[in-house]
Amino acid sequence: MSLDRIFSNIAGYMEQYLVLPVLFHFHWMAWGDLAFDWCLICVYGLFAVLLTYAVCVPLEYWYPVERWPDRKAVLVDVFYTLLNRVGVVPVITFVLFYHVQTWTTGFLVERGFIPPTLESLIPFLLGRPLLTFLIYALILDFAEYWRHRLSHSFRWWYALHALHHAQRQMSFWSDDRNHLIDDIISFLWFFVIGLIINIPPVQFPLLVLGLKFIESLSHANIRLSFGPLEWLIVSPRFHRFHHGLRAAGRNSCNYASVFPVWDVLFRTADFQDKYLPTGDARAPEALVTGSYVTQQVTGLKLFWQALGKSWASLGIGRAA
Repeated sequence: MSLDRIFSNIAGYMEQYLVLPVLFHFHWMAWGDLAFDWCLICVYGLFAVLLTYAVCVPLEYWYPVERWPDRKAVLVDVFYTLLNRVGVVPVITFVLFYHVQTWTTGFLVERGFIPPTLESLIPFLLGRPLLTFLIYALILDFAEYWRHRLSHSFRWWYALHALHHAQRQMSFWSDDRNHLIDDIISFLWFFVIGLIINIPPVQFPLLVLGLKFIESLSHANIRLSFGPLEWLIVSPRFHRFHHGLRAAGRNSCNYASVFPVWDVLFRTADFQDKYLPTGDARAPEALVTGSYVTQQVTGLKLFWQALGKSWASLGIGRAA
């Protein structure tokens, strides 16, 4: 039995015995047609987490950059990961993207315009789903490079992104350690890009999950470099340099999430063979070791403070 069939069977059981009864109980059966796709996305998300765990835990045990006597700070990152990979986030991503793309496509078709797809623009891609998937991944990763780089360029945005950089015990769980507002900005960013390039709705969250696996590996506490192949795929060493103490802040390097070619092209790559301590020396302790709620509240306070300074620098809000 193929892996796809196994996933489909699990999603089918979830749909029949868990999701549909809940939808029926709350009179939400209008969503019933999407129930299987929701379940399938959650199953893929859970598989991605288990695969990441299976790959990274042994590597972090055998080849760690650091050994920590206390891993309590990592536990909060585990919650971030489950929420973003298996919880409500991928479901909301699929539902919103599906409905907005359906409405947008219908709106354009009614006016005589058929939105192009990669296959219609590049006929060579017809019947080559894996190559099409890779091109979509390259486009999304290019967009992510610039979103990430911009998050380091503005005071108010980095105040949110600092939550991600505050972790001193960086591990493969740290990838999803983000402020909620930063996640919303990221979602909207990818949402618009996905609509522009007309990604099929079911592929959109799967593409994100696929890219996220590489991102999780790159955050792992592993003394690992890909050597001469490091310009092809972001390695733990390459990305750790971005999280290094001296690289934290609004001027950094190695912004790429999956494909370092963007850092090479835009001259932000640093391939030094060093494994620096991670964290942001300016981050308050609540942002480092606080609970999920504490980190979110602290990040929000820093965001408002930074936003106020940005407005003041522009002369907004000053007394006449």
